[in-house]
Amino acid sequence: MIRQPGCHSLNLILISFVAFFLFLSVKPSYAVDNTDQLSIMTVQGSGSENAGSETGPAPNQDSSQGFPNSPTSRMASIQSAQRRLLNGGNLRKTQGNPELTYRSISDIPSSFEIYAQGNDMDIKQFGYDMFREVPATFAPVEAIPVGPDYLLGPGDEIRLVLWGKLNADFTLPIERDGTIVIPDIGVLRIAGLSFAECKAFLEKELSRYYKPSEVKMSVSMGKLRTIRVFVVGNVYRPGSYTLSSLSTIINALFASGGPSKFGSMRDIQVKRNGTTVVHFDIYDFLLRGDKSKDIRLMPEDVVFVPPVGPLAGISGGVKVPAIYELKNEKTMQDLIGLAGGFEDIAFKGRLQIDRIVNNNRQTVFESALDGVKPADIKVEPGDLVKIFLVVDDQRIVKLSGAVLREGNYGISDGMTIKDLIHLAGGLQYYALTDKAELTRVNITKNGPVTEKIVIDLKKALAGDPKENIPLQQNDYLFVKSVPEWKVYRIVKIDGQVRFPGTYAIAKGELLSSLIERAGGFTDEAYPKGAVFTRESVKALQQKQLEESIDRLEHEFLSESSRSLQTTISPDEAAQQKMSIEQKKALIEKLKSVKAKGRIALNIVDFRKFKASEFNIPLENGDELLIPKKPVQVQVMGSVYNPNAFVYAPKMTVADYIDKAGGATEDANEDEIFVLKVDGTAISKKSSNGFLGGTRFMNSKLDAGDTVVVPEKIDKEAWLRNFKDISQVIFQIAVTAGVLVQIL
Repeated sequence: MIRQPGCHSLNLILISFVAFFLFLSVKPSYAVDNTDQLSIMTVQGSGSENAGSETGPAPNQDSSQGFPNSPTSRMASIQSAQRRLLNGGNLRKTQGNPELTYRSISDIPSSFEIYAQGNDMDIKQFGYDMFREVPATFAPVEAIPVGPDYLLGPGDEIRLVLWGKLNADFTLPIERDGTIVIPDIGVLRIAGLSFAECKAFLEKELSRYYKPSEVKMSVSMGKLRTIRVFVVGNVYRPGSYTLSSLSTIINALFASGGPSKFGSMRDIQVKRNGTTVVHFDIYDFLLRGDKSKDIRLMPEDVVFVPPVGPLAGISGGVKVPAIYELKNEKTMQDLIGLAGGFEDIAFKGRLQIDRIVNNNRQTVFESALDGVKPADIKVEPGDLVKIFLVVDDQRIVKLSGAVLREGNYGISDGMTIKDLIHLAGGLQYYALTDKAELTRVNITKNGPVTEKIVIDLKKALAGDPKENIPLQQNDYLFVKSVPEWKVYRIVKIDGQVRFPGTYAIAKGELLSSLIERAGGFTDEAYPKGAVFTRESVKALQQKQLEESIDRLEHEFLSESSRSLQTTISPDEAAQQKMSIEQKKALIEKLKSVKAKGRIALNIVDFRKFKASEFNIPLENGDELLIPKKPVQVQVMGSVYNPNAFVYAPKMTVADYIDKAGGATEDANEDEIFVLKVDGTAISKKSSNGFLGGTRFMNSKLDAGDTVVVPEKIDKEAWLRNFKDISQVIFQIAVTAGVLVQIL
């Protein structure tokens, strides 16, 4: 055979490359942050990209049924992920599979959990959530004093303090050969001794050189050594771990991510020098607080987690519904004991057991709990037990109206109207005792029939059997108040009056009366600009505004939909998209405006006002503000210099627009309007006749008026077909006092 030059070297290079690639493909990889906690991630199912050697259907595809997101597909995907985790695989994000998004590894449901969910039981395997996140409280604390049974070893430090005839402070590391070196005393071997034995040994050695009465000694631990232990079996991250020498089995399990849901929680084994030294049942710790078998680990110990044992689930009326691993539990009583016992609301009349029989799930037991003893019912692996809750059968009557405590009251046999009123604490002092109304629903063969019964409360409370009738379930008793009852009607007056404040008013009291009670106007008052607001008007104005804006929004959307359907080129589509965004922005701006509820008044002359239609009756919540006389007129909208200008009695609308630089090219001069200081509005269109527009532009203004020059709607292509927009903006300006800019 002729060997080509360099062939051997090339083969070695190829072999090395393949070995390195295989090493990378099986190297464990976890999404862990700096606290060793798993990040939010998604498990990718079998058949996904980079799924290793596993093959199968595409993600979210059931190979047996062909339907996406089927239970079979979901279980197969989860099982594949679990196998990868146990074989050192990693968790990867996937797109488009929200069902398989988990916050941590322990959130991934096991096959048994999916099986229970298919039986309408939302329960998880008990105990595994303990390892969901790594709490700092479970890390071994190295600053605490060690116990007398702590075994010393290489890497530990001994602190030796001497005082008396000799004063010294030594920090003595234990060397690899198990010895320490004490100056003037020599080399001492202490590895393998307990801390208590070490103290006694050092005292004995020191007494050979110094009398105990002359030199006192204190022995303590300095830095503690680390140990290497192995965590293997069915854990999320098997391997070797360097831990504190104070670490126990639980510390090692936390370091490895805890048992996987394939791993047992009932038989954690510690193997030392080939011998199993302890079997630790985590259920003892979680259910009974027993940590006696959570022993301290030694170097080279092996913590082994065997496969999970038989499982059975219990849900419903127990204190801790979950899927439990069975160890010595053989009966229903044992399983209920694991679950913490019955809840107080458990229904003792029904117990149901689903069991796998001949490879099928069957309901094999259905009985009342009070008819059997739980100790007589056997539990088998795979059982799903349901303890049902009591039925929510409320027997109540409802009481409302002029009583001290309204609400629902439990009904008892023979309860009457009088009993119910007493339970409620009695009647309010403004209750109408002549008549109360009892509503009762009677069940007939033709359906429910509602009956109204008028009750004379006076007689009922006196015990008259004709009026103090027995109540039935779901009766509704309404105790009326005296007609038009209200403790106070409150209004507020503020601004330029002598005594501003909040006043209680009588029914039908007029606005002029409030002004007089407030001491009348001050010398600086400007009654023409009075702002009077009312809550009922505010609600009505807001409703009208919202209806107008809703109609406009509907019109926008309809027109946008038609435009998109006729769009051909990408440029047109981009323009249409921009147009839609502009419309949405305008609608949102319009929706943000709130009505004020202002009612326009004319209070120029108070004597004339008292006899006018503007002297309206007051309502609860009314507010009146009397401002100072303003010194300006505001010009807003499409003018070159929107601003406030000093009021001059002889200046007209046209004069103020000229002061603002005149109307711009985009101004809609036919729609100019004036918001008067008294809350009214005038416009060119409101001035009738051939010369109406001229009269409007030549009209004089009052101090505090606002001239509004709207902009043309047609200047924006996306608004040309929406003529109602001007009316909506005008309506907002009048009812809310806000001018909405289109752009």
